[in-house]
Amino acid sequence: MVHGEAWTLKEFFVYPNEYIYWSIQIVMYPFMTGLVAGAFVLSSLYHVFGVKQLKDIARFSLVFSLALLPVAMMPLLLHLQQPQRGINVMMTPHFTSAIAAFGIVFTTYGMIVASEIWFVYRRFIVESVLELRAKDGRSPVESLRLLVYSVISMGAMDISEAALHKDERAVGILAGIGIPVACFLHGYAGFIFGSVKANALWMTPLMPVIFICSAVVSGIALCIATYIVTMEIRKLIFAWRSKNDPDLPSTEELKSAEIHVVTMTAKYLVMFMILAITLEMLDLIFRGYTAVKSWDIVRKVIYEKDFTKIFILQYGLGNVVPFILLLMPRLTIRRALLATLLVLMGVFMMRWNVVIGGQAFSASFAGFMEYKLPLWPDSLETFKEGLMGALTVIVTPFVLFYLVTRILPVFGVKDSH
Repeated sequence: MVHGEAWTLKEFFVYPNEYIYWSIQIVMYPFMTGLVAGAFVLSSLYHVFGVKQLKDIARFSLVFSLALLPVAMMPLLLHLQQPQRGINVMMTPHFTSAIAAFGIVFTTYGMIVASEIWFVYRRFIVESVLELRAKDGRSPVESLRLLVYSVISMGAMDISEAALHKDERAVGILAGIGIPVACFLHGYAGFIFGSVKANALWMTPLMPVIFICSAVVSGIALCIATYIVTMEIRKLIFAWRSKNDPDLPSTEELKSAEIHVVTMTAKYLVMFMILAITLEMLDLIFRGYTAVKSWDIVRKVIYEKDFTKIFILQYGLGNVVPFILLLMPRLTIRRALLATLLVLMGVFMMRWNVVIGGQAFSASFAGFMEYKLPLWPDSLETFKEGLMGALTVIVTPFVLFYLVTRILPVFGVKDSH
């Protein structure tokens, strides 16, 4: 069976060798890399621009960005027919092709994120090492933690004021360098689509910029949603523990801190949403005004075939509704959670409409193709390119985030500065 034949429906005149080759995993690829970049940009608003109101969520989003980073490669590996060759991108990076440059950009960004987290957590790591070393009769778990913290401390045990001040400067420099690298990490995904001249829907110089702006929107929205869920779980845990330990923060204190952080972060989410929506509308208006030769077939896809996906799901439920919810006075936690989930859905639909919609019309300009998402796998290929493969990619960063926070907690930790 030809790759793509299992999930491609054809209509009217379509060439025999045409199929939807780029499926759900190529939708997940720019979506997940966008979350990585957006989460990092959110943390950098505090470390670089000194937005003090975002201090509490800055560390949270930075660690989340680290958990999301390995998942950026998963969709590509699942999509490849020869996934064992995927490592070649990392081992032989070069700039002669957009996808090959991924090795350089991804490696550079990974080192920046890891280094920044090390400087942010260095004080906590050193204090944990000293505390565990001084403890007699350590349990096996505590001995393992001591070994882990000793290794990642890399022998840098100085936590004097001067040393911590240098850590603060290093975090600011790394975050400043990381912003353009994070944007380039996701912007080049838009460049890949924008540089495919054979496809009329992707052929626009605004594609990388649109991808970057929507990436920041999705990353901030995911951090807010995950922060809300995490804080709600913490409130339940603290409510149960406070019966035996009155020194723990009360549920009301946690709720007040949660509302404050969510409200301030939501303001920046709205700002980036305005920028992203403006660029997308500008691109749509420009296409209609110029009306190049391929506009007739593109217009049928946008205004007829994919009208519900674009104007109802992406723009309506994914942009207009959450925009109104976030701008309404006295923002509540439930309303913020609903709005951020809708924003994530809207960004995902934007990726879907670009990737799948860009393949919806035949090169003959006289036929259409539709992607039928495999819901239940009947083979390895339909697992990778179907709903189960997409859910695997979505769940993985949350599992990694939980594991990372067992070593580097995101709450109740003193800064290195």
